[in-house]
Amino acid sequence: MSTQTKRPADTYSPLYFLASLGAGGLSVTFFMYLMFWVPHPRKPVPTFEDISAAFATGNTPMQIAIVIAVIGIAAMVFLNLKYLIWNLTAYKAFKQTDAYVALRNSNAESTLLAMPLAMAMTVNGLFIVGLVYVPGLWGIVEYLFPMALVAFALIGFLAFKMIADFLGRILTQGGIFDVTANNSFAQMLPAFALSMVAVGLSAPAAMSHSTLTAGLSLILSTFMGTAAIVYALVAIFTAFNSMLHHGTAKEAGPTLMVVVPIMTILGIMFLRQDHGLHETFGAHTAKVDTMMMLARLLTVQILFALLGMLVLRRQGYFTDFVLGSKTSPGSYALVCPGVALAVMIHFFTNKGLVGAGLIEKFSPSFWLITAIALAFQFAMIALVMRLNRQHFGKQAQGTAVPAE
Repeated sequence: MSTQTKRPADTYSPLYFLASLGAGGLSVTFFMYLMFWVPHPRKPVPTFEDISAAFATGNTPMQIAIVIAVIGIAAMVFLNLKYLIWNLTAYKAFKQTDAYVALRNSNAESTLLAMPLAMAMTVNGLFIVGLVYVPGLWGIVEYLFPMALVAFALIGFLAFKMIADFLGRILTQGGIFDVTANNSFAQMLPAFALSMVAVGLSAPAAMSHSTLTAGLSLILSTFMGTAAIVYALVAIFTAFNSMLHHGTAKEAGPTLMVVVPIMTILGIMFLRQDHGLHETFGAHTAKVDTMMMLARLLTVQILFALLGMLVLRRQGYFTDFVLGSKTSPGSYALVCPGVALAVMIHFFTNKGLVGAGLIEKFSPSFWLITAIALAFQFAMIALVMRLNRQHFGKQAQGTAVPAE
């Protein structure tokens, strides 16, 4: 540890890619307004034309929601790109340092997967930008889907290469993976990256009218999603054993909730695949089955969120690293669970409860549940603003804690 007068972010860690990721995730929370509140008949997602029509004919609350969504998406995608570009530049310089060599020979080598994770989120965010701001995009979207599949496949290749370097080192040399330092879910980051690539690959399955494109999307996303699940299960069981013996590493405490965003991402992938199987291949799933699937995923999220909050409160993490003077780049991992819960609650409410007929759309009960999603969203916006000031503010002072 060292007391510093420069920005904490000047002591670089690949975990700062999570700053870009968090902003990108928040852009999705604003897109949920448009996805579920703006009518978009005969299309799986709203486009510029649907949004314009809803703004022109909708009531005042609808118009206000659209304005907030459009501005929110623009602001968050801007931050997403800003911090992605900053990270790519800082990472290039970081690779020339001894700290990079040390990282590549430690458990923390897996933090490099934050790069493809953030890159995949950016591609997803740019697709949202296209839908919301580009007139006529839907008319050429069939040409864009193959390009998107190639982009996500390349990011997936990068992720697998990084995983291969890491696993190849620790599984062939032996004795160099510090099991005592594996007392967190930090090793879940590769699974997080793979799941983000998987959900991107699944988008054409839900939206393309080309049988070949939809089929490739289904196969590729299934491969990446399954790889993410397998990696996640191995990482959870090995880490939990270490945590039971050594407790949870305080600065890595937020990783206990990384299961939450993985569940949301895989849930969206399942929904996209199900829609594609129905529209293109004639498979049918009952709406109540969709509700139950989302309910199960949400249950897993709540359990891991409660576990994470329990440990973080007991350890005084928020007092030290969020509200206090200490800084850790891993704090940005706190944004992901809140964003993921906001998005999942929107899907559970609209695709689950409304879809199965348990509640009516725009009824008091609908808004009561939706308010929970909105509360998570705006809490995460406040958290992002706080963390950005802490880590990227000029002349920030505090005790920097290196990430494990």
